[in-house]
Amino acid sequence: MPPIPGSGLAKGLAVTLRTMTKRTVTAQYPDVQPELPPRTRGVIGLFEENCTVCMLCARECPDWCIYIDSHKETVPPAAPGGRERSRNVLDRFAIDFALCMYCGICIEVCPFDALFWSPEFEYAETDIHELTHERDKLREWMWTVPEPPALDPGAEEPKEIAAARKTADKLRSQEEREAQEAREAQETRETQEAREAAESPEDRSDRAAEQEGQE
Repeated sequence: MPPIPGSGLAKGLAVTLRTMTKRTVTAQYPDVQPELPPRTRGVIGLFEENCTVCMLCARECPDWCIYIDSHKETVPPAAPGGRERSRNVLDRFAIDFALCMYCGICIEVCPFDALFWSPEFEYAETDIHELTHERDKLREWMWTVPEPPALDPGAEEPKEIAAARKTADKLRSQEEREAQEAREAQETRETQEAREAAESPEDRSDRAAEQEGQE
């Protein structure tokens, strides 16, 4: 059966009419900022205080886009007669986002929680060399890192919190036991003093003579 003349035009107009009645989904960026999901991989923030310059993130990075420089400093002993120790001091921490593929391996392998995902994504540059951001910029992005999501009600308690709670309960039990022993000793002393105060002079002299005879 040959097609009806003008059927294609009618279908096209029908699609146009259906689309005209729907709500627009055009993202008005940059006038309206998008609502990003909480686990957005925008940029990497550095919490410098936690970094121990272990170099694990730089070694595990598949793109070799993390640059770290450091030096050693001697720390005096904490107590007299102790031994001096040396510690690493961070001089430079930079990430070349022109090479970074946002795999997140550096964040996962960091044993001291010094790297975090930030939802910031507006850091485009006109020069590719300016995409290497130093630790000052990475530190600024750290303050935009969202809080971690709450655990599920049925989730297992983290080991760190469980260990801390166990230690706190142990210390609390020890303090309560010491307080109970102190109260019992105080009650014993008060009872003994009350008994001695209630004794007559003859009873006290007899008890003293008995103690001397036992010695």
